[in-house]
Amino acid sequence: MDKTLGYLREILSNYSEQHSEGKQLYRKLSEGRYSTEGDFVRQLSQKEIAFLNEMLPQEINYAKEEQDEKRAHELNEVFELLF
Repeated sequence: MDKTLGYLREILSNYSEQHSEGKQLYRKLSEGRYSTEGDFVRQLSQKEIAFLNEMLPQEINYAKEEQDEKRAHELNEVFELLF
């Protein structure tokens, strides 16, 4: 699994208990064999994309606040692919 998808999976694990979309995305990412974030994003439903569009900006900002620029950059790559 690519590093970007690893960051995304880690974040989605935090959303898997309280959000059905988070749980579904976490399972899809864990069970799927995606070699790139582009492969993963192309398999998303509109509902899953909407969930990530809401969640990712918050997580990117959090990574920046924690001065984890690498994580912020990797998550931003996924966010940009959603459009």
